[in-house]
Amino acid sequence: MRSSARSRNLALALLLIFVVTAHADGPSTDLGAPSQTVGQRLADDLNWTVAQRDDRFQQMDKVFPVHVVRRGRQPVLPLPPGRRLLDTEVAGYMAAEHLAGVLVLKDGKVWAERYALGLKPSGHWTGFSVTKAVTDTLAGTALRDGSLRSLDDAVTAYLPEMRGSAYDGVTVRQLMTMTSGVGWNESYTSSDADNVRLYTTSSAAGKNNTVEYMRTLPRDAPPGARWHYNTGETDLLGVLLRRATGKTLGEQLSAAIWKHAGMEHDATWIATAPGAAGEEFGGSGLSASLRDFGRLGLWVLRGGDGAVSPDWFPEATRAQVKAGNTAYGYGWWPQPDGSFAALGIFGQSILIDPQRKLVIVTLGDWPEATGASHTAARASFWAKVKAAVDSTAAH
Repeated sequence: MRSSARSRNLALALLLIFVVTAHADGPSTDLGAPSQTVGQRLADDLNWTVAQRDDRFQQMDKVFPVHVVRRGRQPVLPLPPGRRLLDTEVAGYMAAEHLAGVLVLKDGKVWAERYALGLKPSGHWTGFSVTKAVTDTLAGTALRDGSLRSLDDAVTAYLPEMRGSAYDGVTVRQLMTMTSGVGWNESYTSSDADNVRLYTTSSAAGKNNTVEYMRTLPRDAPPGARWHYNTGETDLLGVLLRRATGKTLGEQLSAAIWKHAGMEHDATWIATAPGAAGEEFGGSGLSASLRDFGRLGLWVLRGGDGAVSPDWFPEATRAQVKAGNTAYGYGWWPQPDGSFAALGIFGQSILIDPQRKLVIVTLGDWPEATGASHTAARASFWAKVKAAVDSTAAH
């Protein structure tokens, strides 16, 4: 009897260890119905609770299929400590805006670094539309290696399925600047918005879902006539770049940047399926560590280390088109003082200031996807950091 009781206790203990271990290795929240497509689950992230977002934004590789962006065996680019800057202000800004991480790099040195919401220095956080600046940069690397002939090529030269659609006559450059003139409704609160329907509408077997949905859209204006924010167009650019290069976006990013910029960790990119059969979403889905997002900013400050032409970033980060009350480049948002930013919903951003040799990264989970008050708070924080840097330089 005693032996039988000991056996039962041992079995229960092993079961408990298994349950705890499985819980630790996997997401700590219900990830939705397995019958959902990847696109449907991707659209659902707008409906997650704050607690779910806090958890899932740092483990998207457990929520979705991903492609791994390899860093290779390169030495890690050191980020030595610099002057401590605005410790109290950084902590207050993070608490007020529900941020997971803030990093300030000046001259390649860490002037501020802080984590919250469970994020660790080795952890990942999703960049959302910060990814757009990366995808557009890959167009620059494809131009450099000859895979892409010209930004003035027709989209249909690489995606012949778009012939006869509203994208017939649209150039790659117009796709990148979101000036195609094709009708599109981008909304983070409506279930009927195009940026939701793009992912929830399934195409026939063997067809590319992005291509099939985008080719159904109507024309609203002549190509080049107006700017309209359109996540689907950067997704479509991602498909185009895969066709042009024969490589996944993750492979392109690894070869051009991640293996050469001193990254500390592999990154991940949400894809329709794991392995070569899957395609990443060009408009969103890249996850990396806080410091590696900072190293990406330093790579841009260095002009891309030869992976793009010398004139690429001056062109990509200037105002290509008027975008409402601001301006838009190739995935980048130029600022009035000559700095520029990659921006994503829920508080993701990389601000790059060439004049000050400054990079500011914010990763977060705003209570809502977008909002004027959040945008204003971020702009105010950027201004405080720039003023503190200028004050330090003056003294």
